[in-house]
Amino acid sequence: MGKTRRATGVLADAEAALRAHAMAKPEATEHFPWGERAIKVKGKVFLFMYADATKLSLSTKLPASNGIALMLPFAKPTGYGLGKAGWVSASFDAGAEPPVEMLCHWIDESYQAVAPSKLAALARASAPSADDAGDNTASAAKPRKPLAARTPARRPAAGSAKRAARPARRRG
Repeated sequence: MGKTRRATGVLADAEAALRAHAMAKPEATEHFPWGERAIKVKGKVFLFMYADATKLSLSTKLPASNGIALMLPFAKPTGYGLGKAGWVSASFDAGAEPPVEMLCHWIDESYQAVAPSKLAALARASAPSADDAGDNTASAAKPRKPLAARTPARRPAAGSAKRAARPARRRG
């Protein structure tokens, strides 16, 4: 098996920026199955990335924006059936200039899709908003409300509040 050549130039810079962005997420860990970089949160992958001297490729889970992402010439559904679950792969050959800022938004959306709700909320709270940066290219995915805000409040036990509020009945 031949030695893999490391990415150089623009591809190496893009790889480093994307890796740093992903690893800055709460509890992100890095693994290397199959010779690819896999960045996970709580054991779930949110970014697959591979780079060598001639190519940079990455795959992210985009449940909200995969339809738009797949319109781009460098994007395609991820193989192994992952594309059916919203995963999108992007590939760039040597000489290409990957859109790092957009790919960072993809990483954000992917993290939000797989991270436990507490970590996802922590990542949203620590990330600068698109308004703060003057950037209107943020992902179309809106962060989900915490589970407590999505579920209706529990009703009190049948009649308990009503019983306390009304005078006692006299039996006679």
